[in-house]
Amino acid sequence: MEKNVEISLLLSFYGNVLTDKQKEAANLYYNEDLSLAEISEIVGVTRQGVRDNIKRAETVLYDLEDKLGLCGRFLDIKEKLKEVSLLTENADIPEDIQNKLAEIIDTVIDINDNF
Repeated sequence: MEKNVEISLLLSFYGNVLTDKQKEAANLYYNEDLSLAEISEIVGVTRQGVRDNIKRAETVLYDLEDKLGLCGRFLDIKEKLKEVSLLTENADIPEDIQNKLAEIIDTVIDINDNF
């Protein structure tokens, strides 16, 4: 997975444990695609200070994922749900049962996405 996408996803899972400065810098850098100089102007910190906050945030995010694995489990569940969906679509079962299975899968996907 590309680092920007990975950090963005980790921010959505663990961003609330970061300091406000770390969270803001990482969000602006990874989600808003701003440069260190642009972020520096917005938050009123030197470029080096912004970089330090981003690096500290990355360390915390990766450490939490290593310990808790929530993001990895979320992605695994999402992949398994896609597999189940494909299996039910290609199964030779009555349409009414297939529709009910699709509803169940959609509900589980919604639960997982709102996790």
